[in-house]
Amino acid sequence: MSNTGYALTGFVSWALFLLIVMETIRTYLVVTGKVAANAFTPDNFGLSPFMQRLARAHANCIEGLPIFGGLLAIAIMTSRTGITDALASWLLGARIVQSIIHLVSTSPIAVSLRFSAFAVQIAIGVYWSWKLMT
Repeated sequence: MSNTGYALTGFVSWALFLLIVMETIRTYLVVTGKVAANAFTPDNFGLSPFMQRLARAHANCIEGLPIFGGLLAIAIMTSRTGITDALASWLLGARIVQSIIHLVSTSPIAVSLRFSAFAVQIAIGVYWSWKLMT
């Protein structure tokens, strides 16, 4: 498999991992009687700050998947992974860094670092879009 294929698989797997962590914690909260099974909101409102950050980190992955995953998929489907292979692992790394920072803190410096990781993904996406279109 190409670096592009690994990055696409990694992107989806990372979103799945965040979902599993969130649902494991939610299951624990239900089983221990701390939260009713029907009391969860998509943003984990009313739960710990970590759970709220986890919901947003997961949502960020899902929001980015059609864009960045789509570009990776286009490269694979058109046999043009030569365009995406060199930066594919950087895109995945930036996504994981963004999520980890999101999980750890919402301090001003953390938010700036998180945006920087997102900006790397945007720059890579713009570059790939241009190369795939020309």
